[in-house]
Amino acid sequence: MSFDWSTHLRFADGSDNWPITWADDDNQYTSWGDGGGFGGSNRKGRVSLGIARIEGPADVYRGYNVWGGVGAEREAQFTGKSYGIISVDHTLYLWRSGAGSNSTAYDFQRLYKSTDHGRTWVGADWQFTREDGFFVPTFLQFGKDNAGARDGYVYIFAPNLKTDKWAVHKPGEIVLIRVPGDRLFDRKAYAFYAGTEPDGTPGWTARVEHRKPVFVDEINGVMRTSAIYNRGLGRYLLVTEHSHRSRGNIGIYEAPEPWGPWSTVLFQTGFGSPHVQANTFFWNFSSKWTRAGGEHFTLLFTGRDANDSWNTVEGRFNVSNRDISLQEGQNPP
Repeated sequence: MSFDWSTHLRFADGSDNWPITWADDDNQYTSWGDGGGFGGSNRKGRVSLGIARIEGPADVYRGYNVWGGVGAEREAQFTGKSYGIISVDHTLYLWRSGAGSNSTAYDFQRLYKSTDHGRTWVGADWQFTREDGFFVPTFLQFGKDNAGARDGYVYIFAPNLKTDKWAVHKPGEIVLIRVPGDRLFDRKAYAFYAGTEPDGTPGWTARVEHRKPVFVDEINGVMRTSAIYNRGLGRYLLVTEHSHRSRGNIGIYEAPEPWGPWSTVLFQTGFGSPHVQANTFFWNFSSKWTRAGGEHFTLLFTGRDANDSWNTVEGRFNVSNRDISLQEGQNPP
């Protein structure tokens, strides 16, 4: 893959994270942490967790604070961080990871929903806890309002918890969860990937302790994760951080199914250098801004210092027949 750094745009100084989804109203929705959002700064309008709306095409768009931040339509009502947001059947769902910053994200994973495009939120009456052993869940994106979903399920990726420190988790394991799209608030409806049969059929279990990873990088580890289905290419894309946190250590992998097998698209340190500082983390592909048969993409990213902000850059996938699969237990090059 290649990037066109002449397209780089930066907004919302002092606000980070930015998972993104494409909603039924043709806008995109995202969340940020520890800042004032669009038009804000690290101090101006600062909230622990905010929600924003993105209007327009990839080259000419604007961000508006919906919930929290400078000039927001509604005030933020709770703290925490989020690395997963999705629109399903006219409803936004958001994973809240902890009540604060950094390793507090390990404390709980609670689901919230909004039926008014992020202006108000209602939380589920249950949550996953530290004892369940995974953190910062993210949704697999299937396009506008999840209309391109492969089946009736919503899929969720999450790293397994391996350390109490806010760091890349080694050995790195990412698990897969699914739930019917009309039962996201029903804890009993959740199932965890439990391995693949010899014929390639995935197994599922209701027991969280019986889950198995769909992606393993024992040496380099994993951290916060995003995932998207690129319909034009017919491939699932999984993005995570490796080796050391906030150093631009990006790993992008593709697979024919959400459970793999995974092939390496990009394994890099110092992402964006010298165009941006080599301290980026948490990258997301935009479903709405994927075009040209899936080959042309827009990637969102954030980081520290100047990159502690909303950033986008456009690029292209260089499609070939090369296919080196990353099987369970293997490590990227």
